[in-house]
Amino acid sequence: MGQLIQLENFARLKPYAGMFAEGLAITVLLALFTVLIGFILALLLALMRMSNFRPFRALGLNRDGHLRDGGFLLTLSKFNPLSFIATAYVEVIRSTPMMVQILIIYLGVFSVIQLPKFSIFGFIESQRFIPGVVALGMNSGAYLCEIIRAGIQSIDGGQTEAARSLGLSQTQNLRYIIFPQALKNILPAIANEFVVIIKESAITYTIGVQDIMSAVNAVKGATFIIVEPLLVATAIYFCLCFPTSKIIAYFERRMSRGDKR
Repeated sequence: MGQLIQLENFARLKPYAGMFAEGLAITVLLALFTVLIGFILALLLALMRMSNFRPFRALGLNRDGHLRDGGFLLTLSKFNPLSFIATAYVEVIRSTPMMVQILIIYLGVFSVIQLPKFSIFGFIESQRFIPGVVALGMNSGAYLCEIIRAGIQSIDGGQTEAARSLGLSQTQNLRYIIFPQALKNILPAIANEFVVIIKESAITYTIGVQDIMSAVNAVKGATFIIVEPLLVATAIYFCLCFPTSKIIAYFERRMSRGDKR
Protein backbone atom coordinates (compact mmCIF):
# COMPACT_ATOMS: atom_id res chain seq x y z
CA MET A 1 0.00 0.00 0.00
CA GLY A 2 1.43 3.37 -1.05
CA GLN A 3 1.58 6.42 1.11
CA LEU A 4 -1.55 8.53 1.44
CA ILE A 5 0.28 11.73 0.41
CA GLN A 6 3.27 11.68 -1.93
CA LEU A 7 5.22 14.89 -2.30
CA GLU A 8 6.25 14.11 -5.85
CA ASN A 9 2.59 14.16 -6.84
CA PHE A 10 2.44 17.89 -6.10
CA ALA A 11 5.10 18.44 -8.78
CA ARG A 12 2.85 16.61 -11.26
CA LEU A 13 0.11 19.15 -10.52
CA LYS A 14 2.24 22.10 -11.64
CA PRO A 15 1.06 22.02 -15.30
CA TYR A 16 -2.50 22.48 -14.02
CA ALA A 17 -1.76 25.64 -12.02
CA GLY A 18 -3.55 27.76 -14.62
CA MET A 19 -6.69 25.63 -14.23
CA PHE A 20 -6.66 26.18 -10.47
CA ALA A 21 -6.10 29.93 -11.01
CA GLU A 22 -9.13 30.12 -13.31
CA GLY A 23 -11.15 28.13 -10.76
CA LEU A 24 -10.11 30.61 -8.07
CA ALA A 25 -11.21 33.59 -10.18
CA ILE A 26 -14.55 31.96 -10.99
CA THR A 27 -15.16 31.12 -7.33
CA VAL A 28 -14.54 34.73 -6.25
CA LEU A 29 -16.80 36.07 -9.03
CA LEU A 30 -19.49 33.56 -8.06
CA ALA A 31 -19.39 34.78 -4.46
CA LEU A 32 -19.43 38.48 -5.42
CA PHE A 33 -22.36 38.22 -7.84
CA THR A 34 -24.22 35.89 -5.46
CA VAL A 35 -23.99 38.31 -2.54
CA LEU A 36 -25.07 41.20 -4.79
CA ILE A 37 -28.11 39.34 -6.14
CA GLY A 38 -28.87 37.86 -2.74
CA PHE A 39 -28.77 41.28 -1.05
CA ILE A 40 -31.15 42.87 -3.58
CA LEU A 41 -33.55 39.91 -3.33
CA ALA A 42 -33.27 39.83 0.48
CA LEU A 43 -34.06 43.56 0.74
CA LEU A 44 -37.16 43.09 -1.39
CA LEU A 45 -38.26 40.06 0.66
CA ALA A 46 -37.65 41.86 3.96
CA LEU A 47 -39.76 44.85 2.86
CA MET A 48 -42.50 42.49 1.69
CA ARG A 49 -42.51 40.68 5.05
CA MET A 50 -42.71 43.97 6.98
CA SER A 51 -45.31 45.55 4.69
CA ASN A 52 -48.78 46.45 5.88
CA PHE A 53 -50.49 45.64 2.58
CA ARG A 54 -53.93 44.22 3.36
CA PRO A 55 -56.21 44.51 0.31
CA PHE A 56 -59.19 42.95 2.13
CA ARG A 57 -58.99 45.23 5.18
CA ALA A 58 -62.51 46.58 4.58
CA LEU A 59 -64.01 43.10 5.01
CA GLY A 60 -63.11 43.21 8.69
CA LEU A 61 -65.71 45.91 9.33
CA ASN A 62 -69.42 45.34 9.73
CA ARG A 63 -72.18 47.51 8.28
CA ASP A 64 -71.85 49.97 11.16
CA GLY A 65 -68.14 50.45 10.47
CA HIS A 66 -67.06 48.58 13.58
CA LEU A 67 -64.55 45.72 13.71
CA ARG A 68 -66.15 42.31 13.45
CA ASP A 69 -66.01 40.04 16.50
CA GLY A 70 -64.58 37.14 14.53
CA GLY A 71 -65.15 34.81 11.62
CA PHE A 72 -63.67 34.19 8.21
CA LEU A 73 -64.06 37.77 6.95
CA LEU A 74 -62.08 39.16 9.89
CA THR A 75 -59.32 36.65 9.25
CA LEU A 76 -59.34 37.49 5.54
CA SER A 77 -59.12 41.23 6.32
CA LYS A 78 -55.80 40.60 8.12
CA PHE A 79 -54.32 38.64 5.21
CA ASN A 80 -51.17 40.20 3.76
CA PRO A 81 -50.39 38.57 0.39
CA LEU A 82 -46.94 40.18 0.09
CA SER A 83 -45.86 38.93 3.51
CA PHE A 84 -47.33 35.49 2.75
CA ILE A 85 -45.40 35.16 -0.53
CA ALA A 86 -42.13 36.32 1.03
CA THR A 87 -42.51 34.06 4.05
CA ALA A 88 -43.38 31.06 1.88
CA TYR A 89 -40.35 31.69 -0.33
CA VAL A 90 -37.97 31.96 2.64
CA GLU A 91 -39.33 28.82 4.30
CA VAL A 92 -39.20 26.73 1.10
CA ILE A 93 -35.64 27.79 0.26
CA ARG A 94 -34.38 27.27 3.81
CA SER A 95 -36.06 23.86 4.08
CA THR A 96 -34.71 22.29 0.87
CA PRO A 97 -31.15 21.24 -0.07
CA MET A 98 -29.11 23.65 -2.16
CA MET A 99 -28.19 20.81 -4.53
CA VAL A 100 -31.87 20.35 -5.41
CA GLN A 101 -32.32 24.09 -5.93
CA ILE A 102 -29.32 24.31 -8.26
CA LEU A 103 -30.49 21.36 -10.34
CA ILE A 104 -34.03 22.77 -10.60
CA ILE A 105 -32.70 26.16 -11.73
CA TYR A 106 -30.22 24.67 -14.21
CA LEU A 107 -32.19 21.70 -15.59
CA GLY A 108 -35.65 23.21 -15.19
CA VAL A 109 -35.72 26.99 -15.49
CA PHE A 110 -32.73 27.47 -17.80
CA SER A 111 -33.77 24.61 -20.06
CA VAL A 112 -36.78 26.81 -20.94
CA ILE A 113 -34.89 30.14 -20.86
CA GLN A 114 -32.22 29.81 -23.53
CA LEU A 115 -29.20 31.92 -22.65
CA PRO A 116 -26.95 33.26 -25.42
CA LYS A 117 -23.66 31.42 -25.50
CA PHE A 118 -20.70 33.69 -24.76
CA SER A 119 -17.59 33.72 -22.62
CA ILE A 120 -16.90 36.05 -19.69
CA PHE A 121 -13.25 37.12 -19.48
CA GLY A 122 -12.53 34.48 -22.10
CA PHE A 123 -12.77 31.43 -19.84
CA ILE A 124 -16.15 31.54 -18.04
CA GLU A 125 -19.06 29.80 -19.82
CA SER A 126 -22.15 31.98 -19.41
CA GLN A 127 -24.59 29.08 -19.91
CA ARG A 128 -23.34 27.44 -16.71
CA PHE A 129 -22.06 30.41 -14.70
CA ILE A 130 -25.30 32.44 -14.84
CA PRO A 131 -27.57 29.58 -13.64
CA GLY A 132 -25.09 28.94 -10.83
CA VAL A 133 -25.14 32.60 -9.77
CA VAL A 134 -28.95 32.73 -9.94
CA ALA A 135 -29.37 29.57 -7.85
CA LEU A 136 -26.84 30.67 -5.23
CA GLY A 137 -28.32 34.19 -5.17
CA MET A 138 -31.84 32.88 -4.62
CA ASN A 139 -30.61 30.69 -1.77
CA SER A 140 -28.54 33.46 -0.21
CA GLY A 141 -31.43 35.91 -0.45
CA ALA A 142 -33.61 33.72 1.78
CA TYR A 143 -30.98 33.81 4.56
CA LEU A 144 -30.02 37.46 4.13
CA CYS A 145 -33.70 38.40 4.28
CA GLU A 146 -33.88 37.56 7.98
CA ILE A 147 -30.64 39.45 8.64
CA ILE A 148 -31.92 42.59 6.90
CA ARG A 149 -35.33 42.38 8.54
CA ALA A 150 -33.74 42.04 11.97
CA GLY A 151 -31.44 44.98 11.22
CA ILE A 152 -34.34 47.23 10.21
CA GLN A 153 -36.43 46.21 13.21
CA SER A 154 -33.50 46.88 15.56
CA ILE A 155 -33.74 50.63 14.88
CA ASP A 156 -35.57 52.51 17.62
CA GLY A 157 -39.18 53.20 16.69
CA GLY A 158 -38.84 56.70 18.06
CA GLN A 159 -36.78 57.65 15.02
CA THR A 160 -39.69 56.73 12.76
CA GLU A 161 -41.99 58.94 14.83
CA ALA A 162 -39.47 61.79 14.60
CA ALA A 163 -39.26 61.35 10.82
CA ARG A 164 -43.05 61.53 10.54
CA SER A 165 -43.11 64.70 12.62
CA LEU A 166 -40.67 66.24 10.14
CA GLY A 167 -42.98 65.38 7.27
CA LEU A 168 -40.99 62.50 5.79
CA SER A 169 -42.92 59.80 3.97
CA GLN A 170 -42.46 56.12 4.78
CA THR A 171 -40.19 55.70 1.75
CA GLN A 172 -38.06 58.69 2.71
CA ASN A 173 -37.90 57.44 6.29
CA LEU A 174 -36.58 54.07 5.12
CA ARG A 175 -34.15 55.61 2.65
CA TYR A 176 -32.64 58.39 4.76
CA ILE A 177 -33.16 57.34 8.39
CA ILE A 178 -33.72 53.61 8.91
CA PHE A 179 -31.79 51.87 6.17
CA PRO A 180 -28.41 53.68 6.59
CA GLN A 181 -28.37 52.73 10.29
CA ALA A 182 -29.58 49.19 9.63
CA LEU A 183 -26.92 48.70 6.94
CA LYS A 184 -24.21 49.56 9.45
CA ASN A 185 -25.60 46.91 11.82
CA ILE A 186 -25.92 44.15 9.24
CA LEU A 187 -22.77 44.83 7.23
CA PRO A 188 -20.66 42.27 9.17
CA ALA A 189 -23.32 39.60 8.66
CA ILE A 190 -23.45 40.34 4.92
CA ALA A 191 -19.65 40.12 4.72
CA ASN A 192 -19.77 36.79 6.56
CA GLU A 193 -22.30 35.59 4.01
CA PHE A 194 -19.67 36.28 1.35
CA VAL A 195 -17.31 33.87 3.13
CA VAL A 196 -20.06 31.26 3.39
CA ILE A 197 -20.84 31.57 -0.32
CA ILE A 198 -17.17 31.06 -1.22
CA LYS A 199 -17.35 27.64 0.40
CA GLU A 200 -20.88 26.75 -0.71
CA SER A 201 -20.16 27.69 -4.32
CA ALA A 202 -18.14 24.47 -4.59
CA ILE A 203 -21.42 22.67 -5.23
CA THR A 204 -21.87 24.44 -8.58
CA TYR A 205 -19.30 22.14 -10.18
CA THR A 206 -22.17 19.62 -10.43
CA ILE A 207 -23.68 21.71 -13.25
CA GLY A 208 -20.35 22.28 -14.97
CA VAL A 209 -19.25 25.62 -13.48
CA GLN A 210 -15.46 25.64 -13.77
CA ASP A 211 -14.71 26.58 -10.18
CA ILE A 212 -12.01 25.19 -7.87
CA MET A 213 -13.73 21.83 -7.39
CA SER A 214 -14.20 21.48 -11.14
CA ALA A 215 -10.43 21.96 -11.51
CA VAL A 216 -9.87 19.27 -8.87
CA ASN A 217 -12.04 16.77 -10.76
CA ALA A 218 -10.35 17.59 -14.05
CA VAL A 219 -6.89 17.07 -12.53
CA LYS A 220 -7.96 13.81 -10.88
CA GLY A 221 -9.26 12.52 -14.21
CA ALA A 222 -6.09 13.49 -16.07
CA THR A 223 -3.48 12.34 -13.53
CA PHE A 224 -5.34 9.73 -11.42
CA ILE A 225 -4.06 11.59 -8.34
CA ILE A 226 -6.78 11.80 -5.70
CA VAL A 227 -5.65 13.35 -2.43
CA GLU A 228 -3.14 15.99 -3.52
CA PRO A 229 -5.57 18.01 -5.72
CA LEU A 230 -8.02 18.04 -2.82
CA LEU A 231 -5.29 19.38 -0.54
CA VAL A 232 -4.51 22.11 -3.06
CA ALA A 233 -8.22 23.03 -3.17
CA THR A 234 -8.32 23.05 0.64
CA ALA A 235 -5.35 25.42 0.76
CA ILE A 236 -6.97 27.75 -1.80
CA TYR A 237 -10.27 27.88 0.09
CA PHE A 238 -8.42 28.48 3.36
CA CYS A 239 -6.38 31.32 1.83
CA LEU A 240 -9.63 32.87 0.60
CA CYS A 241 -11.79 32.45 3.70
CA PHE A 242 -9.41 32.83 6.65
CA PRO A 243 -7.96 36.29 5.75
CA THR A 244 -11.41 37.51 4.69
CA SER A 245 -12.89 36.42 8.04
CA LYS A 246 -10.12 38.19 9.95
CA ILE A 247 -10.59 41.40 7.94
CA ILE A 248 -14.33 41.29 8.61
CA ALA A 249 -13.70 40.75 12.34
CA TYR A 250 -11.28 43.71 12.37
CA PHE A 251 -13.77 46.11 10.79
CA GLU A 252 -16.55 44.76 13.03
CA ARG A 253 -14.46 45.65 16.10
CA ARG A 254 -13.72 49.10 14.66
CA MET A 255 -17.41 49.72 14.05
CA SER A 256 -18.38 48.53 17.54
CA ARG A 257 -15.76 50.83 19.10
CA GLY A 258 -17.16 53.72 17.05
CA ASP A 259 -20.65 53.03 18.43
CA LYS A 260 -19.39 53.24 22.03
CA ARG A 261 -17.94 56.72 21.58
